[in-house]
Amino acid sequence: MSTSAPETLTQTATANLPQAVEPRNPGMELDMDWVMRTRANRSAIERRAATLPGRRSVKKDYQAAWLARAISCIDLTTLAGDDTAGRVQRLCAKARQPVRADILEAIDLTGLQTGAVCVYHDMIETAVKALEGTGIPVAAVSTGFPAGLSPFHLRIAEIEESVKAGAEEIDIVISRRLVLSGDWQGLYEEMKAFRAACGDAHVKAILATGELGTLQNVARASLVCMMAGADFIKTSTGKESVNATLPVSLVMIRAIREFYERTGFRVGYKPAGGISKAKDSINYLALIKEELGDRWLRPDLFRFGASSLLGDIERQLEHHVSGAYSASWRHAAG
Repeated sequence: MSTSAPETLTQTATANLPQAVEPRNPGMELDMDWVMRTRANRSAIERRAATLPGRRSVKKDYQAAWLARAISCIDLTTLAGDDTAGRVQRLCAKARQPVRADILEAIDLTGLQTGAVCVYHDMIETAVKALEGTGIPVAAVSTGFPAGLSPFHLRIAEIEESVKAGAEEIDIVISRRLVLSGDWQGLYEEMKAFRAACGDAHVKAILATGELGTLQNVARASLVCMMAGADFIKTSTGKESVNATLPVSLVMIRAIREFYERTGFRVGYKPAGGISKAKDSINYLALIKEELGDRWLRPDLFRFGASSLLGDIERQLEHHVSGAYSASWRHAAG
């Protein structure tokens, strides 16, 4: 990544405004030859990923622009057992105004919002009401999140109920056992059924990469889910012991690139879990820019699944303005 910003600060801030709509991935027939030819060279992948943080750096206004872009791509998330309507309403207020007004004014940046708000099913209606008129979509986790082990008909029904409640995006979890046992036909049929149940709502396929065993399994699962019509592929639920990493991201991003080159359809990417520092967000954006290009640096094709990342980015933006770091409590999530 060069030291230039993705665009100017003002252009970065307008990332959530209406833009050309990408044709939705319609899926394709399962191509087992393509799936089984797919390999992953772990040492080469890890070597490539390890070089990224040390050789890519952005400073000053350019860094502020990249961090603003990261904010526009955050799925601001609360997935706690003690979620309340009040907490979700505060989170939605933060999604609408993710950075303190005085900081935005100091860098002449307006119109900045997060990419979405992600909640459990029970909080969808609360979030939809709180975000009315903003254009910020509500995403809901579904299909027995995070384990995905509830009866299949209930997982389908859960998707349908969440769409009916107003969720525009559904984050589903695949059955990991299908990957671990090499049942690619089973994974394809499951993903197709989830996509059909979503209707017009976009579907993000959570692979739970930390539980798939090998990078080769990650690559193959990514392809199968895209063949079945996934609009996004996503690393993790955030509940696994290992969540998003740069090597896993490189594997999934290259699968997205190969799928696009073969089919002409762009599929989105969402790393989730463990991304809490502003510098990490820039590393992921750099990887996207280098491997997929600038078109993927928009919230319709790239998201961070995060709850604490926004606070650190806001601290970095205040440092950019004032030259001093502030306490985290000055940048509450809601």
